[in-house]
Amino acid sequence: MMGVIVTNPPKADLKDVDALARYGVATVSEAMGRTGLLGPAVRPVQLGVRVAGTAVTVIGWPGDNLMIHAAVEQCGEGDLLVVTTTSPCTDGLFGELFATALQQRGVRGVVTNTGIRDTQELRDMGFAAWSRAVSSQGTVKATGGSVNVPIAIDGQVIRPGDVILADDDGVVVVPRERARETIDRSEAREAKEAATRAAFVEGQLGLDRYGLRETLKRLGVEYRTYEEYEGEQP
Repeated sequence: MMGVIVTNPPKADLKDVDALARYGVATVSEAMGRTGLLGPAVRPVQLGVRVAGTAVTVIGWPGDNLMIHAAVEQCGEGDLLVVTTTSPCTDGLFGELFATALQQRGVRGVVTNTGIRDTQELRDMGFAAWSRAVSSQGTVKATGGSVNVPIAIDGQVIRPGDVILADDDGVVVVPRERARETIDRSEAREAKEAATRAAFVEGQLGLDRYGLRETLKRLGVEYRTYEEYEGEQP
């Protein structure tokens, strides 16, 4: 449904959001069965930053940022703005002025399937941003859209109130009902990886720890000395 601004949607508990922020995007996606990732084209404009927040969703028209202005009013502490358009757009729909208004409302960052500008200013003010493009191309404010409705980016459905986690590796969406479960699974995965890391420090090989020698054998992969290999070549 286009042309609607939904107020007060259900949201994930901020305690769960903050708990998920302890884990990286890769860990959380793996904990959910390798799901939830936005595509690799949505990249951060800064480095070394990880944020998690509850999604305030926006769908507008390409080259038009009217609905971002409407969304600012719906944003509050702990939120993260998520923007897409009805068709592909790389224009700079979001910049420093939006970030200033959102930062005053306690918003933790923005993820957009469009373009972003004023990237140096965003880094200087510490406002985290992920976008598909960086572009100085300006926009108009002329066409209606929607705020706080389900949207899709790179095949991932994002509903208002879902958890958005973003870092240098990309962006992942966690359905709000799965937040607690995903925290537990992420904690277990990190504990497992810590044990594996310690084993690798001691010199153990992944081939042995993961039982991959049998996998190689089953796939018909054989070991040959250099002399044997050279002697078998035509």
